[in-house]
Amino acid sequence: MLFIVLLFILKTTSIFKNKETYQRANQENGLIYGDITIENLVNKDTDNDGIPDWKENLYGLDPLKKESTPGIFDNIAIEKLKIQKTSETNEPINTINQLTENLTQTDKFSRELFATIAAASQDGTIDQTMIDQLGTSLAEKIENPAVRKVFLISEIKIINEDNLQSFIDYNNTLNNIYKKYPMNYTVFDVLQKFIIDEENVDPSALKKLDPIVEQTNKIITDMAKMNVPKSILTLHLNFLNSLEKLVENINDMKLYDSDPILAIGAITQYNQNSTNMQLAVNNLTEIIKQKLNN
Repeated sequence: MLFIVLLFILKTTSIFKNKETYQRANQENGLIYGDITIENLVNKDTDNDGIPDWKENLYGLDPLKKESTPGIFDNIAIEKLKIQKTSETNEPINTINQLTENLTQTDKFSRELFATIAAASQDGTIDQTMIDQLGTSLAEKIENPAVRKVFLISEIKIINEDNLQSFIDYNNTLNNIYKKYPMNYTVFDVLQKFIIDEENVDPSALKKLDPIVEQTNKIITDMAKMNVPKSILTLHLNFLNSLEKLVENINDMKLYDSDPILAIGAITQYNQNSTNMQLAVNNLTEIIKQKLNN
């Protein structure tokens, strides 16, 4: 779990320019990177403008400059951003916590991580219990993503016929959809090129996910429009929604550079969601075979 926390920090903290890893010293020395303690990271203010680097990053400011926009001090820029947000939502913005809707999952965990450490580790030290708690928090975010699109019964074209012809038509339509949108390689093929070894990845390899996303979305769209015999409605929905989860995973993987936590979560979830989809396919296929053989 610590590896994932460190991966996240390495992706979002500008001071890390190499591949060295954290070394956890004893409780007196705390969690360190070389001779840099966690407290140093929380309080680091490279441009000495009174705003921590991590906070400037959350607002899209340059932590290396007191004036990210020439002529406007960063503290003034932050106040303007708050006012702008207030005018857009007609709601008062009092704290940075109310600006989360425009943050990535990585940004949100970044703020939570640094705020937690700043509050609980005043002397710059951190113990194993704290590390485990942070790891657990991150694991929950990765393993329990927010539910997005879910197809409902009301979105499916249901037919009351439950005869042989209705299942022949359904089966033929489904087969034609898959023939219409062929795929020359799989997500796992792409991930093998993305993960070079235990320490290195190639984010550019993820561009090859685009055709898979495009084809899968077309399959989903066509499946949502086809006629479905009432007796297999649930099986059809399970198959459709399992595909939707997979395409969401694939889309999230593509965000590795901008939102690594979301991408890592998607990669983690993909295998299980693939298994669930295969189960949904098998269940649907078995029922169709029974109907066609009767």
